[in-house]
Amino acid sequence: MQGKFVILLLALLAVCILGGCTMFFLDQGPGSGRRVRMEVTAYCPCGKCCSWTLDKNGRPVISAGKSKGKPKAVGITASGKRAHPGTIAADTRYYPMGTVLYVPGYGYGVVEDRGGDIKGRHRLDLYYNTHNEARQWGRRRVDVTIFPPGTAPIPQNARPPSL
Repeated sequence: MQGKFVILLLALLAVCILGGCTMFFLDQGPGSGRRVRMEVTAYCPCGKCCSWTLDKNGRPVISAGKSKGKPKAVGITASGKRAHPGTIAADTRYYPMGTVLYVPGYGYGVVEDRGGDIKGRHRLDLYYNTHNEARQWGRRRVDVTIFPPGTAPIPQNARPPSL
């Protein structure tokens, strides 16, 4: 009987140690996340930001890269959703679609897109409705809060997280 208890205790300890990061990360309560210093740029649906142009028939097509000349669904993200303020493009190897983030100066957003130049865990691209708004953001290095998988989307005008 005591041997089974020791095995159970060791198994529980192994789960706590191996899964501890996730367990303690999720156990911090709502609104908690981890901060990562990132280089953050902005984009809009224009051809300049999203590498598209009109073909001879007036239809949008990709203007550069290996898909040059193929049809482009303007304003539609890689997740298939229409881009809107709060849409974030990230490297989905590190931040899967649906990851909730808080970017100071922008607000809360959800990873719903990926960009050709958005590579690595320290790069994001924020969606704005107009090219002027995207240019006003420019390129900034900020401490982004990344929430654990499964966090429900948070309204963009919600208060900043308290860590």
